[in-house]
Amino acid sequence: MQFMLACDSVARELIVEARRASGLSQAELARRTGIQRSVLSAYEHGRRQPSVAAFVRIVAAAGMELQLAPATDQEAVEHAGNVLSQVLDLAEQLPYRPRKELAYPPLIRLAA
Repeated sequence: MQFMLACDSVARELIVEARRASGLSQAELARRTGIQRSVLSAYEHGRRQPSVAAFVRIVAAAGMELQLAPATDQEAVEHAGNVLSQVLDLAEQLPYRPRKELAYPPLIRLAA
């Protein structure tokens, strides 16, 4: 099974999918990875984000392999470009307010 990790929010779904596909309980998967069951549960419920190393250990313990591949979905690339264009358009519409220069208080020399 191949997974493509596009963003951190996807990690939760992939961990749940990997665990269910392997037929392992949370407790067994946690034991195999060396991660506390409560932490694994937090990953599965999106309350915490796993590090890349933890994510790879979880997927491997579920009997799967993590593979990274270049994005080939042209629609996704075009969608990302459209979103970026919209964000830049919105940023240009924000009012420009020049900031005042910082005024530092005078330096007071203490008698030595």
